[in-house]
Amino acid sequence: MVQSATAGEVSKAFGRFSRQALVEPLTITNRGDEALVLMSMQEYTRLKSRDRVAMSLDEVTQEMRDAVAASKAPEESKAFNHELD
Repeated sequence: MVQSATAGEVSKAFGRFSRQALVEPLTITNRGDEALVLMSMQEYTRLKSRDRVAMSLDEVTQEMRDAVAASKAPEESKAFNHELD
């Protein structure tokens, strides 16, 4: 269950809410609308690591194509070769 609290509640008891947010993100509302999320740095880092940039094929430069063509898969990836069968 996602925790939720008003901005006023968080302001009055920030320590308690920040400790809770280390376990589960906290949605902070402002005048009834969801406004902010308080979460642990570990969770934030995990989410940021999933950021991706989407591009159309028209935007892919020749330099990017050459880099992909020259790239080599790491040795550990051989463990997944059976998935190609």
